[in-house]
Amino acid sequence: MTFLLTRLSIHISKIALQPVATGFSLFQPFYLTPLPALFFSVLFSIAGYAQLPVADTVQALDEVTVKAFGQHTNMATAIVAKTGYLTYSNKMSLLTDMNTIPGVRMEERSPGSYRINIRGSSLRSPFGVRNVKVYWNDIPLTDPGGSTYFNQLAFNNFSTLEVVKGPVSSMYGAGTGGLILAENAVDNKTGASLEYITGSYNLQTLLASANWQGEKLGSKVTYAHNQSNGYRQQSAMRRDNFSWTADMKLSLRRHLSISVLYTDMDYETPGALTLAEYKKDPEGARPSAGIYPSAVDAKAAIFQKNLTGGVTYKDAFSTVFSNTTTFYGAYNRIENSAVRNYETRNEPHFGGRSVFTFDKKLPGGNSINWNTGVEAQSGHFNIRVNGNKSGVPDTLQTNDDVTTILYSIFTQAAFTTGFNWIYTAGLSYNKSKIDFNRLSDEPPLNQPLAFSNQVAPRLSVSKAFKGNFSLLAVAAKGYAPPTIAELLPSTGVINTSLKAEAGWNYELTLKKQIFGRVWLEATGFHFNLKDALVQRRDESGADYFTNAGNMKQKGAELFASYNFRDRSTGFLNYGYVRAGYTYNHFRYGNFIKEENDFSGKWLPGIPSNILSLQADFRFKKGFYLNGTYYGASSVFLNDANTAEAKGYHLLTAKLGYSFSVNKMKLNIYTGADNLLNENHSLGNDINAAAGRYYNAAPARNYYIGAAMSL
Repeated sequence: MTFLLTRLSIHISKIALQPVATGFSLFQPFYLTPLPALFFSVLFSIAGYAQLPVADTVQALDEVTVKAFGQHTNMATAIVAKTGYLTYSNKMSLLTDMNTIPGVRMEERSPGSYRINIRGSSLRSPFGVRNVKVYWNDIPLTDPGGSTYFNQLAFNNFSTLEVVKGPVSSMYGAGTGGLILAENAVDNKTGASLEYITGSYNLQTLLASANWQGEKLGSKVTYAHNQSNGYRQQSAMRRDNFSWTADMKLSLRRHLSISVLYTDMDYETPGALTLAEYKKDPEGARPSAGIYPSAVDAKAAIFQKNLTGGVTYKDAFSTVFSNTTTFYGAYNRIENSAVRNYETRNEPHFGGRSVFTFDKKLPGGNSINWNTGVEAQSGHFNIRVNGNKSGVPDTLQTNDDVTTILYSIFTQAAFTTGFNWIYTAGLSYNKSKIDFNRLSDEPPLNQPLAFSNQVAPRLSVSKAFKGNFSLLAVAAKGYAPPTIAELLPSTGVINTSLKAEAGWNYELTLKKQIFGRVWLEATGFHFNLKDALVQRRDESGADYFTNAGNMKQKGAELFASYNFRDRSTGFLNYGYVRAGYTYNHFRYGNFIKEENDFSGKWLPGIPSNILSLQADFRFKKGFYLNGTYYGASSVFLNDANTAEAKGYHLLTAKLGYSFSVNKMKLNIYTGADNLLNENHSLGNDINAAAGRYYNAAPARNYYIGAAMSL
């Protein structure tokens, strides 16, 4: 069974320089300081002397090869391009482009604070990414505690991004929300690139990369700097990011790759607002309430450092048998200056993954692909919670050492017939163990927990028919134990009563290609999740969790694309138009908590209807124009469905010009986000006490950028 895979392949334009602060108000048109102005003036001067515009290297691809589940299958669900000069705008995040994928919703609570919702999975994520497994260069960025710091990735840290919707437990361990595979591949030629972007809210983005390719050794280095004053009070952010990838050909059949990723960032957290506060001043930070200070007085912010390194060894023992093994180590340090306390987390972890593959062609046009392996992780975390005295740690409240060990053993076989039938069957066994030691108690309190004996099967059947038509049927079980952040939330109370959530997902996908240029895709799914984990918030804004009885998640996802090339003498060269529609019918089944009966209520935080449009036009003289539309219906903000955030419509546009001077490729552009100036809340705080649900999103804003590459 192969899941609906949507791949976002981004060969990114690159970047460097040092940031220079510019000072302009929130809605005042931005202006350039001397260094950025000089940078742009040089590019415009070169443009004046350029003799001929060069055709942009961006081309939409109809078919891509996906890597998930080890099958390297060609799929036609393509949000794919060869370079990053498509709709990508200020490159602070992938929010705009991720939201063009049906069934996927990326949210920004404030600059640097992201959530990723794949078919409703962000219900467990008050902040950050949980219940979605993320890998970078075969290294799990999802720690053994179940959380992923997705914001540690900068725009030029990956060349491809592959998104899988639905449970992936059969081959990737615990998780019911989905899978993201990011890869930062070494380019096949030597070169370097540089990009600078500035805009509203004192946006400053610098991206740089250098790539060297030899006969047996390739190496790629990237650097990124992002900063912004933010669109709300107490919402400034800064991120410095470095990555290095090396690929060594030890022999014809053996390869060794090394990957290092480091991020140092800090971002302020303005906090959620009540409806009255949101209407009065959406750019304001959370005010003081009762005994709790305002976000400004608490100097609410997160200080984050992430270091990850890993080695992957690939050995093809023969023409049909091979192995890929990855070992990694990582260290995360998080300081969270919050309204109610000051939390410090030191999170070293390590692990590995090894997969053996047997891939053989059989008589009669048949073939078999078999993957089996194991993945294991271990973490040794220390979590200290102090009082918060104006952004400085005060009296110790709790001090916990947390040890976690998890592993997954999996196997999967796919049989392909000469009549284009593919039968796939997979199975995994998953176990996790968590041990809490509260050192601040006397004597220290030890609370061990274990979640085991979870078997997750996966089955699928697919058939390719004549006339470029295909059908895919899937049945899979997902399993996800509570994360450390859910067992030990910001209330500081260890919740040992939480259960692992699990459920079966069924889906059917139809695909059709017309005239070689039009792709149509439709998916219907039904996911019945038991003991689903649901977020709550108390009056201070601290989160805690509970198990719902069950969730019934039914929906449909539609996708259409048209790629074209003008072969006449007209002014248009090539381009594409794509559309995506998502319908979510997500309701609680039997869910009674204390005296409250939420049975049959709509799941909060998830729009029932989402429509996205994306277009990109390339003209023969080097100019290009692209844009996106994203419309989402209203969402409920609590389990009782008594509070609601209105729907909204977002429109973006970007105009650019690409050309070359000798061997140097240059690109200059300008654009705007939220052209309709919609007042909307994104990344709402679900089930918040006192009605503090709303996190205002940016108003209309602008940017301008320039890039060069050799």
